[in-house]
Amino acid sequence: MNSAAPRTAARGTDVLIIGGGMIGCALADRLALAGASVRVCERGGVASGTTAHGEGNVLVSDKGPGPELALAQLSRRLWPAVLERLGPGAAAVEWEPKGGIVVATTDAGAAALTAFADGQRGAGVRCERLDAHQLAAAEPALTRDVAAAVYYPDDAQVQPAAAATALLGAAVAAGAIVETRCAVTGPLIEGGRLVGVRTTDGPRRADLVINAAGPWSGAVSELLGAPIAVKPRRGDVLITAPMPPTVFHKVYDADYVGAVGSSDAALQSSAVVESTRGGPLLLGSSRRQCGFDDRLRPDSLAAIARKALRLYPILADVAIMRAYGGFRPYVADHLPVIGPDPRLPGLWHATGHEGAGIGLSVGTAHLISAALAGQPDEIDLAAFAVDRPAVIAEPRTEHVTR
Repeated sequence: MNSAAPRTAARGTDVLIIGGGMIGCALADRLALAGASVRVCERGGVASGTTAHGEGNVLVSDKGPGPELALAQLSRRLWPAVLERLGPGAAAVEWEPKGGIVVATTDAGAAALTAFADGQRGAGVRCERLDAHQLAAAEPALTRDVAAAVYYPDDAQVQPAAAATALLGAAVAAGAIVETRCAVTGPLIEGGRLVGVRTTDGPRRADLVINAAGPWSGAVSELLGAPIAVKPRRGDVLITAPMPPTVFHKVYDADYVGAVGSSDAALQSSAVVESTRGGPLLLGSSRRQCGFDDRLRPDSLAAIARKALRLYPILADVAIMRAYGGFRPYVADHLPVIGPDPRLPGLWHATGHEGAGIGLSVGTAHLISAALAGQPDEIDLAAFAVDRPAVIAEPRTEHVTR
């Protein structure tokens, strides 16, 4: 191999991953397994950003036919094998393939949900319409004021921080190095190629650098000289006091799909209700573009509570234990950014998954590992290309350290 040419095979390649969230941890695990020499640089603590502020969804129910759904289906197929490989460490992941139920509470919503499910079914998604009796048996506490309901048996859930930590633990066992409190401050470029990064702990050289910094990926990409338009999108979650078994699936209103797909910067909310193994319920969801403003907003929390009550009236007397919010990596065309950056050899991106990063993580890692090894895959990375119009960003004058 010409020493000046990019090294494309994962085995024997020095890979530096920027970001220790779910995507970065999945990449570390998969690339270390493939024989790469892996280093993770994380500005804060492992799984301390977006990953620590999510619900752990592994969903196919919320994606229409297209490349993101194909990636979700691939990821869902991969998750059980990944968990089996983790062995005893998989227990902490709290994998729960409980299935999802999407409900519509209006006739218009029912028509839209039915059409959406028909399209998904044509793309290979398992889903089935539930009648009133089946729905009541599946979710006894759910409102009876439902115009349509669709069941998705392949929807699942994990404990996100624990899942990320388990994957990173497997990577470390395979030889990966993890550096926390290690912020990237700039690029190392030789001959027009990225050969590493400058960090607060000194320079770190690598054959390949992967930007997996989630909502901070835009800032990181600008520091490296190849800006991409990944922005933070705020979301909030309410957590109830522990409850006896009340909600048995991930249940959400059909409005959720529209809220996810909206590009409106203003508050978007929908009802999402699901249980946890510890007993509390997670109530979501909201989306708002407000930069990195981390204040909890009363209007967002009120909208979440109001819509959750619409689905589960029994929650009226249940105490809210706490609320939290976080930032999702948002791209205007609602597709992840996965693959090499044609402007800067040596730089790859794995970001922009917004609220789907937990579920899509292992599929994303699989795609990148296969691409680096020159192996064909069932999903074309072109759909997630870095140089598409929604992603390429103009440089700004200010810089933010990751």
